[in-house]
Amino acid sequence: MADDSPAAESEATGSEKPGFLRRWLVDPVIGQLKQGTSPDKMAWTIGAGVGLGICPLLGTRGWLCFLGAWWFKLNQPVIHAFKSLAYPAHLALIIPFIQLGQWIYREPPLRITLGSIRTRVAEDAMGFLHDFGWVVLRAASAWLLVAPLVIVILKFILTPVLRKVGLREKEGGEGAG
Repeated sequence: MADDSPAAESEATGSEKPGFLRRWLVDPVIGQLKQGTSPDKMAWTIGAGVGLGICPLLGTRGWLCFLGAWWFKLNQPVIHAFKSLAYPAHLALIIPFIQLGQWIYREPPLRITLGSIRTRVAEDAMGFLHDFGWVVLRAASAWLLVAPLVIVILKFILTPVLRKVGLREKEGGEGAG
């Protein structure tokens, strides 16, 4: 007996829409691998997108990714996609980077929340910079210590995975053509 469900029909016709992550992250990465980008370079790109995407300095993530991709000749759309994927981690890590920066420079920990930062910036951005400029620089220096580790760890985790995906796609592509 044939299955007349919509899921079976979409499987048969191949018209099922891919999910958000598949469409905006997985498929572009696979597409780049099919076009000849090395798994090693793609792993560096993804790692850089995440590592630069967690920078605690508000308003700098896009520029950092643009300049990093340009300087190291990495894929701009992919690095920005993974920067965007890292946005929740970026928000979650602002306070830990502030506290780590305080610890590194042997300053007392701050009693601060993301909400209090947002309120203070909205009320008086220049006053915030005057009062918290050194705190922001200490947070940035903490990020400068952590980000390279994040990038390298992701590179070494992702390279073998991307090699397997690239081999599978090449084998599948040769048999189909």
